[in-house]
Amino acid sequence: MHHGLRSLVLALLGVAAVSGAARGQDSTAAAPPPKPCSQPECRQFDFWIGEWDVTTPDGKPAGTNSIRPVLNGCALQESWTSARGPFAGNSYNLYDAARGAWHQSWVDNTGTLLLLDGGIVDGRMVLAGTRPAAQPGAPDVRHRISWEKKSDDEVRQLWESSADGGETWSVLFDGKYVRRKG
Repeated sequence: MHHGLRSLVLALLGVAAVSGAARGQDSTAAAPPPKPCSQPECRQFDFWIGEWDVTTPDGKPAGTNSIRPVLNGCALQESWTSARGPFAGNSYNLYDAARGAWHQSWVDNTGTLLLLDGGIVDGRMVLAGTRPAAQPGAPDVRHRISWEKKSDDEVRQLWESSADGGETWSVLFDGKYVRRKG
């Protein structure tokens, strides 16, 4: 190979090597994709995580509730057991980043399905949704549930319903959650 041609080939190989290295640096310097459910909004309901004894406003036992993170921290799973009778239910709660809202799907052992959406309002988690009326011709029922962190060891849950499109509200449940010790 001629000396001039050899120099040109070596120069071109050097440019290709530098170009390839630069491309390699670009791909390694690129930020990794964000971890699923890592947005700050996904942690807004974490104050509810724990093992809870729940009482009514007059101090009577209402039940127990266990809330734990599941699915790599992308959702909260609720397991409720009532102190009165064999009533029990479960929910999944998650921040739906595509819609920019929190969602809860509640199911219980009476066959009830309740779908709620919302988010933080005045420092409380507020989720609401409408269920078809139990009787044909009756108005649909709007449900609104709020959770308010009172301290690290206490949360208040207030569940209200409205059969007149939100003009008036009735309290269905008012619960004081106290974190179980030990």
